[in-house]
Amino acid sequence: MVPADDDPKKEVSPDDEKAMMAEWESMVGGEDEPAADGDEAGGAAEWETMLADEGGEGEGGMTGSARVLNQDEIDSLLGFSEAEDSGTDKSGIQAIISTALVSYERLPMLEVVFDRLVRMMSTSLRNFTSDNVEVSLDNIQSYRFGDYLNSIPLPAMLSVFKAEEWDNYGLLTIDSSMIYSIVDVLLGGRRGTAAMRIEGRPYTTIERNLVERLVHVVLADLSAAFDPLSPVTFRFDRLETNPRFATISRPSNAAIVAKLRIDMEDRGGRLDMLIPYATLEPVRELLLQMFMGEKFGRDSIWETHLAEEMWSTEVQMDAILDEVYMPLNKILSMEVGSQILFNATPDSTVQLRCGDVPMFDGKMGRKGQNIAIRVDSKHNRAKS
Repeated sequence: MVPADDDPKKEVSPDDEKAMMAEWESMVGGEDEPAADGDEAGGAAEWETMLADEGGEGEGGMTGSARVLNQDEIDSLLGFSEAEDSGTDKSGIQAIISTALVSYERLPMLEVVFDRLVRMMSTSLRNFTSDNVEVSLDNIQSYRFGDYLNSIPLPAMLSVFKAEEWDNYGLLTIDSSMIYSIVDVLLGGRRGTAAMRIEGRPYTTIERNLVERLVHVVLADLSAAFDPLSPVTFRFDRLETNPRFATISRPSNAAIVAKLRIDMEDRGGRLDMLIPYATLEPVRELLLQMFMGEKFGRDSIWETHLAEEMWSTEVQMDAILDEVYMPLNKILSMEVGSQILFNATPDSTVQLRCGDVPMFDGKMGRKGQNIAIRVDSKHNRAKS
């Protein structure tokens, strides 16, 4: 027997239905009461745990999409990792931005020019300072002009120079250590003591004049280094201490920067030489050639061999007895048996040509069974 209250077929009266609805509302209302902060935090943590478990049980893509990158991964993606600081290749977005720059290795002769400059500067600066000077080339890199200006450690002096034949400008940067070292050496400072640096004040007139003399020596050596490749004169233009006043190119333009290290026993500093690619454009074809010796692309052995081969080369000569100019309609109306009359006689001058170039004039004759031409003179091309 099933009790009457548990009978599924029993009809619920309206009063009983209202009582059940009231009881349900009271139960729901109790659950909707605001919980404490601790309960909310615990519920949120439990909710995240449930989502993580569901993500792990689901497809692998769900786990990857919910993953958050840490700071090291963000730095690596943007190209600000430690590998970049150590001088290795750039990565990430920095590498994508730098792809527009042209590598200096595409101009192989430029490295030869700077190596020649280092050797010449070592001798010139020894004579200039009367001290033992060693000049070394640290590296040659491509920069955007604006990025290089922002990377210059201040205080420094920036010398703007002009390439007269190329009608463009370059930049020479002397850092603070080099400035005080050259002043100390030229003014008779003692050896074995480091140059005294006084930061926080502008450079004096004496310091600027001494640095300007150093710049003139470097520019003279730079002109001599380019001379075997292409004669050029680098002229000193002005000396600046603020990078904003040394803007010689657009910030986004590419430039070659050669970093030089100058050591004078226990003193010295750095000297950067910046040449925009626009300045090197007139001699770009010369800088693209491979290094073939101290003559910059010339090899006397190959020149001698080429000359010998040219002298022994066989060429075909054509003997022109006479020429007749005729209109095109008369030539097209010619048939078999038509005659062309020349004004040449046995004593007429015959012209010898190599291709379309007239070479000699002579007289026609016979030698044995062959018709021959005796060369009388070289053809005067000015008259023709």
